[in-house]
Amino acid sequence: MGSAFEAAGERRSRSRVTDAAPTRDELLRLLGAAGRVADHGSLAPWRVIELRGEARERLGRALAASARRAGRDGDALLGKPLRAPLLLAIVSRRQPSEKVDGWEQDAVASGVAHTMSLLLDEAGWGVMWRTGPYTRTKAVRRMHALAKNERLLGWLYVGGVPDGIREPRRKPVDAGAFLTLLG
Repeated sequence: MGSAFEAAGERRSRSRVTDAAPTRDELLRLLGAAGRVADHGSLAPWRVIELRGEARERLGRALAASARRAGRDGDALLGKPLRAPLLLAIVSRRQPSEKVDGWEQDAVASGVAHTMSLLLDEAGWGVMWRTGPYTRTKAVRRMHALAKNERLLGWLYVGGVPDGIREPRRKPVDAGAFLTLLG
């Protein structure tokens, strides 16, 4: 296992994956580590929903129904969740708190998702975080059985890394363009 610096520097999104996927036990091990992100107030304002098999088809139907309600053709969305054998729905679970605003709780859930993507990538799995205009629609909420205090942030699409397909490396970040000194 490499360093966090190496994992972050090597991470890449994998738009194409094979039908292989991590086991539930492997997910639990990785999620146990990902869940250690900074969490003001130790609220644990997140959860992850595992979608495999037919659950992905139900998601496709919910996305398509949402598109149709918006006056768009939903048929193209039916197969989108089938692009990976495993989808991990990232959910922010906002807890009542006088100290920790909702946006900060969403940030914790986002941090878990990003850390999970780093860990999955480092473990040899292909990962891509996907969202879209229908992520927070009623049909998609119902399909995930979200509670009133929960918000779906998107999905990690996870699968095996195909042989011979090279995803382009991301350009290095010009850190100097983003780091400023307050004088």
